[in-house]
Amino acid sequence: MNSGKNMFFKGIKDGFPVALGYLAVSFTLGTAAVKCGITPLQAALASVLNNTSAGEFAAFTLIGAGVSYLEIALTTLILNMRYFLMSCALSQKLSPDTPFFHRFIMAFDVTDELFGLSVMQEGRLHPAYNYGIMALAIPAWSAGTLLGAVMGGIMPSGVLSAMNVALYGMFIAVIVPPAKKDKTIALVIAVSMVSSLLFTVLPGLKNLSSGITVIILTVVISLAAAILFPVEHKKEKEVVSCEA
Repeated sequence: MNSGKNMFFKGIKDGFPVALGYLAVSFTLGTAAVKCGITPLQAALASVLNNTSAGEFAAFTLIGAGVSYLEIALTTLILNMRYFLMSCALSQKLSPDTPFFHRFIMAFDVTDELFGLSVMQEGRLHPAYNYGIMALAIPAWSAGTLLGAVMGGIMPSGVLSAMNVALYGMFIAVIVPPAKKDKTIALVIAVSMVSSLLFTVLPGLKNLSSGITVIILTVVISLAAAILFPVEHKKEKEVVSCEA
């Protein structure tokens, strides 16, 4: 019990910088939601139930475009599919006797930042540690979205458009560092950008909805990259000493 309490407060301490970042990023998300015709309350509720920047931004954009529920569901599913792998990795750090309800609650808020903090913990991962981070991360994310949506309704259109650029800046900040380290990632990013452009100008393709376009490009490009550029696992060489 005492150990769980200590881990909870450790999670709050480690999650404080994450919460500050979420507050800033979700503010821009809120302004984008208003631009797509979503009310501040709806935007805040979406952030309470869906703690993911790329997924929410895509969903808000698709809602604004008036696409079908199926397209929205498939698009957000594909964009957030990486969380399946993160959840599997985190499950290996949990004690085998961890109750299902703890696993269920932890799975609700597996984000890139929470995964990074959790996976770096030494030894077994205590659920209370994740609860500590979530206690700050979820309110900060939803509060930032609400604040951005409310301010987005009063700010001049020019300022609102400038604020929306910040979200794209966040996406650039996410893809540039790995692209510098790995030429394959840089190539995939370049192909994705060119393909997205072609889907907006070529006859026939430009008539597809934005949701279908995201689904096609994500699946085709990621599958092609996995086949053409498989990840090579370094195998440790076994040194066998033989005595004559």
